[in-house]
Amino acid sequence: MKHSKLTNWTLLYPFWIVYVSIMDNVDQKILAALRLNARMSLTKLAAHLGMTRATVRARIQRLERSGAILGYTLVTVQDQEPAPVRAVCMIRVEGMGAEDVLEELLQLSELGEIHTTNGNWDLIATINVISLTDLDQALTRLRRIKGIEATETSLLLSTRRAQHTLG
Repeated sequence: MKHSKLTNWTLLYPFWIVYVSIMDNVDQKILAALRLNARMSLTKLAAHLGMTRATVRARIQRLERSGAILGYTLVTVQDQEPAPVRAVCMIRVEGMGAEDVLEELLQLSELGEIHTTNGNWDLIATINVISLTDLDQALTRLRRIKGIEATETSLLLSTRRAQHTLG
């Protein structure tokens, strides 16, 4: 058995064969289009990609089954319209309390994305508010969360590149 003919298969142990899902360029294009607009109809998506509707549907179903697509999400008008005051807040957590802090952070409506990270900071959160007064109030509530050791916040002055939805 030649390994070169096993493009979608790999030998894990001498008696075990495990399927490896390999995403090709077409799969990557489908994922990129869905990232921009996950509600695009299959017909529009197929036309955008220059493929048949059946091919796109089969590939999306395969990507879902393989776990490459974990789900879809809702984007509101508020998510699309940037808040007048936006900031990024780096957060250091005491000890092993990141999960407890995350639970509390998820309750703050001013926070957009929340990321775990490495290095000096444990978490990074985006803050979207109407005014600097609102930012100050949001940071005060954030800093009062038990388990937060330190924060550092930077205002976002302008956006040079952002994702846009496909038409």
